[in-house]
Amino acid sequence: MPQSPVIHTENLRKEFGPKVAVADLTLQVEEGEIFGFLGPNGAGKTTSMKMLLGLTAPTSGAATLLGQPLGDRRARARIGFLPEHFRFHEWLTAAEFLDLHGRLYGMEQSARRQVIPHLLELVGLADRAGTRLSAFSKGMLQRIGLAQALLNEPKLVFLDEPTSGLDPLGRRLVRSIINGLRQEGTAVFLNSHLLSEIELTCDRVAFIREGKILRVTSLAQLDDEDVHVRLRVGAPDASLVDGLQQFGSNIQLESGDGLGLVTLNVSHERSLPQIAQWLVSEGYNLYELSPQRLSLEERFIQIIGDRLTE
Repeated sequence: MPQSPVIHTENLRKEFGPKVAVADLTLQVEEGEIFGFLGPNGAGKTTSMKMLLGLTAPTSGAATLLGQPLGDRRARARIGFLPEHFRFHEWLTAAEFLDLHGRLYGMEQSARRQVIPHLLELVGLADRAGTRLSAFSKGMLQRIGLAQALLNEPKLVFLDEPTSGLDPLGRRLVRSIINGLRQEGTAVFLNSHLLSEIELTCDRVAFIREGKILRVTSLAQLDDEDVHVRLRVGAPDASLVDGLQQFGSNIQLESGDGLGLVTLNVSHERSLPQIAQWLVSEGYNLYELSPQRLSLEERFIQIIGDRLTE
């Protein structure tokens, strides 16, 4: 029997008076999936997450988390959350902080004693269990916050900019933890401006702008689209660009020393053998054919646009 999605939303909308913060949030996230939520500042990402977490009520639309309506206490007990802007209890030690949140979850003392040392080890803070949070760096606070989000062995974790205060080693640690959650069947809803981290971590992504989901796609599917190709061709002439138009778009030619450097975008890698065959059949000497996939940042600008959002 197929599992129901851990997140399912249909036409979720949030208005603050005349301002529409989220116009149409329609998506679903599957069990064990790492799902990236991408958009410029002011796109509605934070409001969307708050609606899903039950921190603000939607104006209209419908949604379920872990098969239950938004705000359901049973579902919330199986959800972890690390906010972007956190204010932790700086007078507590790391172990005391986790113990407090474990009690808030209703965890038995024996369960807390077992899981807290494991989580401190997991986030690289085992030697700081007795250190007050007031002495922690921003990166250490980020990591203890991640441990807090995993206390209740959640089936769904919301991470809002989880690597923003971390150095490269810290970011690698978070990626490793997220991959471990995937293997355990835990879904992660990840909001981050670090697109390189999204590329390394996520299975699928949603692009949101001005409160609307523009596209939901897998990263594998994005990799198969719009390949940027670089060619070096001997003795280029006027018909070269015209002939290449049957394979792609945005064709640019630079000539010099009897060679032509050509760049173009093609819709799929399947076009590459056809380009090579056509060039040879037309009598051109082909010295280089290099496909280059667009980065997620380039895709982001392509889908979202490059106009800044207020």
